[in-house]
Amino acid sequence: MEQRKYSFLFRNGLSLALGSLMMLSLAGQIYTGWKEHNEFLLDYLQPPQTLWNYLKSGHFIQATFENWESEFLQIGLFVVFTIFLRQKGSSESKACDDDNFDKADLKAKKDSPWAVRKGGIYLRFYKHSLSVVLFFIFALSFFLHWYGSWLDFNEKQFLENKPTEQFFEYVQNKKLWFESFQNWQSEFVSMFAIIFLSIYLRQYGSSQSKPVNASHDKTGEE
Repeated sequence: MEQRKYSFLFRNGLSLALGSLMMLSLAGQIYTGWKEHNEFLLDYLQPPQTLWNYLKSGHFIQATFENWESEFLQIGLFVVFTIFLRQKGSSESKACDDDNFDKADLKAKKDSPWAVRKGGIYLRFYKHSLSVVLFFIFALSFFLHWYGSWLDFNEKQFLENKPTEQFFEYVQNKKLWFESFQNWQSEFVSMFAIIFLSIYLRQYGSSQSKPVNASHDKTGEE
C-alpha cells in the first residue's frame, strides 16, 4: 500500500499552532507588562523603562518563569506518575493490568533512535530523557523565577525606602512561595480535570479522548 504524502504544515501543524500561540501570547505579555510596569514607576516619580530594559527587569522575568516553572513541574510529574499510577476509565492512563515497564521497548529496531541502537550508557540516559529534561527545565525556571522575584521585590522595597534582601535570603520570602504555590495549584487542578473528565466526557476526533462510543470504564490504552 502506497504511503500518503503530507505537507510540512500538515505533519507539524500541532506544534506550529501551539508554538505560534505561545509567541503571540508572549508578545502580548511583554507589551502589556511593559506598559503596566511603567505606570507603576510613574507612581513613584521614576522615568519609564525602555522595552529592552524591561526585558531584563524582575517584573518580566518573575512573571514569565513562575508560569514556566509550574508548567514543567506539572508535566514532569505527570510523565513519572503515569508510569506507576492508574486511573480506570481515563484516556490519560495506562490500563490497570498494563506492566509498568516493557523490556521489548528497549530492543533496537531498524528505525529506532540512535541512542537505542547504540545501547549502553546512551540507552540508559535516553530511556529516562523525557523526565530528566522536563525536570531540568523546571529547576532552571524555578531559579529564574526566584531571581526575577528577588529583583522585583527589591525594586519595590527600594522605591518605598524599605530594607532590601540578599538573593539567598530571599528564598525564605513568602512572596516567592506564594507566587509558586498559586501557579502549582492551578496546574494540578487542570491536570486533575483532564484525567477525571476524560472518563465521562468525549471530544470526537481528538487523540486526547476515548472514542465517543467507548464505555466509561474503558481506559485510554486498553
